[in-house]
Amino acid sequence: MAATTILLLLAATAASAADLSVYHNVHPPSPSPLESIIALARADDARLLFLSSKATASPGVTSAPVASGQAPPSYVVRAGLGTPVQQTLLALDTSADATWAHCAPCDTCPAGSRFIPASSSSYAALPCASEWCPLFQGQPCPANQAASAALPACAFSKPFADASFQASLGSDTLRLGKDAISNFAFGCVGAVTGPTTNLPKQGLLGLGRGPMSLLSQTGSRYNGVFSYCLPSYKSYYFSGSLRLGAAGQPRNVRYTPLLSNPHRPSLYYVNVTGLSVGRTWVKVPAGAFAFDSNTGAGTVIDSGTVITRWTAPVYAALREEFRRQVGAPSGYTSLGAFDTCFNTDEVAAGGAPAVTLHMDGGVDLTLPMENTLIHSSATPLACLAMAEAPQNVNSVVNVVANLQQQNLRVVVDVAGSRVGFAREPCN
Repeated sequence: MAATTILLLLAATAASAADLSVYHNVHPPSPSPLESIIALARADDARLLFLSSKATASPGVTSAPVASGQAPPSYVVRAGLGTPVQQTLLALDTSADATWAHCAPCDTCPAGSRFIPASSSSYAALPCASEWCPLFQGQPCPANQAASAALPACAFSKPFADASFQASLGSDTLRLGKDAISNFAFGCVGAVTGPTTNLPKQGLLGLGRGPMSLLSQTGSRYNGVFSYCLPSYKSYYFSGSLRLGAAGQPRNVRYTPLLSNPHRPSLYYVNVTGLSVGRTWVKVPAGAFAFDSNTGAGTVIDSGTVITRWTAPVYAALREEFRRQVGAPSGYTSLGAFDTCFNTDEVAAGGAPAVTLHMDGGVDLTLPMENTLIHSSATPLACLAMAEAPQNVNSVVNVVANLQQQNLRVVVDVAGSRVGFAREPCN
């Protein structure tokens, strides 16, 4: 995702300095939205493995622009690091805590811009004795460290998708929209092992719930509240937004409680109570949506997975009811991760039913049709834009992904232990 060939970022004049827009131009354009989504979803397996893995628990309006990238996590936010500021594109990740950036020098990092710590007067390397080091799972200080010797920098490694990277811990000023966050702790990546195809090209912004996330590091500035609105994959030019803090959030939000999983403390779990297709409730086995912190079972809202995945019994029931109501005369075919594709010429206009997610708190999230069906622009073909969770990767976690969140304002209120949804056009 080299900035000179793929991303075109333009700062637009906005009504408020706190609400900036970013425009993103993907070169070359995809032949159709369907092919684009299928290509992006190929990396979902690695993402789902991360979401379903069990981990040990770790001890005014500000708005930043969001645009879609090409590799999961598939949306990026324009940020600034350092003094003087160095512009960078950080992948928006609601399921990760640590923020990190590719730093110079790094011969094995993906092609693209790198943050240069040596050029920032406000950058500080954090030593192994820093209170941040164990939170990032950094290496402890040497046991035989001489009292008079300088402490080594905190070093840590992290797997990501099908690669891993080595980083040193540092702090610097992070700029998001009009806000400057001083002494922000983040990882400075100096080496990558393995393929870099699915790595964010410049870095990642951690919006999870853990102690080193953006929310935790900013404390009372944002009071544990943020929201995002993701633009559609179908648009050639599009913009969305990341809004930090309670001020300026929409009033027409319907909230459902957040659930906490001590084994996966970063994730935003919600309690789905059922699905409906059209006016018909989907008949799923008893307990199919149950939350279980020991196994990780339940439903996660995630900005980094491309297409929503339901566990096998849930998806089988959803697919059966959807197919029954569509009634495609020629039947259904598979394409990529999608197994319910049909000829739209054979189905009357408006024949595809809406899918609704029912959640605790009386939240009934009826997905817009563009979040339910993905169309091919080359042929009269459309597919149900959801899939079964791969059995060899994830058999317990339902993931509501970014394709189903597009053109919705998702409001996360960690302090209030709730997440909400409101319709909002982001394109």
